[in-house]
Amino acid sequence: MIQGSLLVHEGQARQAPTDGVATQLCASIATEDALVVIVDDDAAVRDALSELMESVGLEAVAFASARELMEHPLPDRPCCLVLDVRMPGSSGLDLQQYLAAGGDARPIVFITGHGDIPMTVQAMKAGAVDFLTKPFRDQSLLDAVTAGIERDVLWRAEARLVKRQADRYATLTARERQVLQLVAHGRLNKQIAFALGISEVTVKLHRSSVMKKMQAASIGELIRAWNTLPAELHERAT
Repeated sequence: MIQGSLLVHEGQARQAPTDGVATQLCASIATEDALVVIVDDDAAVRDALSELMESVGLEAVAFASARELMEHPLPDRPCCLVLDVRMPGSSGLDLQQYLAAGGDARPIVFITGHGDIPMTVQAMKAGAVDFLTKPFRDQSLLDAVTAGIERDVLWRAEARLVKRQADRYATLTARERQVLQLVAHGRLNKQIAFALGISEVTVKLHRSSVMKKMQAASIGELIRAWNTLPAELHERAT
């Protein structure tokens, strides 16, 4: 843990990390070109939080309001948002809902000086990483931000995998998609042939083509590829 009482509070000086542990904690995510987005209406808090993130090698960008962030689309890189809950105009919770509605539900760490249980429950149910009440230790925030960025790195990797499989799936013919679906549901060649009204030889040819296009080395890999596809693609295969 970082030594000392590390408090982030309006108008209060922040002690910098002294033992290098925070840098170690953030080293791996820093190499992922991670960004910490801070939204707080208090300039002193924005500066303190930005300085804290940069002290452990994390790039930070700060905004004075939710509206200001809404006017600047989030970059295509691993990211964690640090949001003040209560701000003039749109609140941090409003911003969380706005991002989710737009399909960009990035990991969020909420900070507040006036937290209460209903607000915490709402934020966590909507997927927040953590909800910290001021004053809090710098290490608590760094831990939460690290967890958030790691979560975003994982989400992005999964999204890339889904897109890759969907792109491969798009190369299949309508018949090959039907064969893939039946194979994924454990049907044997003769069962697939009967269901589709074709010969077993034709089924084998389609299955071989599907495996090549989906770049699957085994039936197990082919099934995993199918399970990775979005639900709407499953429905279109029928």
